[in-house]
Amino acid sequence: MEVDRQVAGVGRFVQLTPPGSACSIVIGLDIETMPPGSLRGLLLVVSDITAARAELVERGVEVGEVAHLDAGSWVTGAVDDPYESFAQFSDPDGNGWSLQGVPDRSRS
Repeated sequence: MEVDRQVAGVGRFVQLTPPGSACSIVIGLDIETMPPGSLRGLLLVVSDITAARAELVERGVEVGEVAHLDAGSWVTGAVDDPYESFAQFSDPDGNGWSLQGVPDRSRS
């Protein structure tokens, strides 16, 4: 779903919601109060972190290897435990993002 609106006194905003998602991303003029590149800890939750990382790499995004925490240390490779696997990347503005692997819970 996409919303693209001009709001008096606020400016233009665009809301992007992936199909089937309950979460949206909003971008626009006069919305952002933080300088580009200052955001950290943004998460994109995906059901198949290996495939999501591969798609980003295929599209030219520099993404770190998939890793998980094991006894407090980062170890390369995905694990089946939900919320445990991550891959880091930055967007063109320098904001820090993480892919987070959460297997499809609808199959449980």
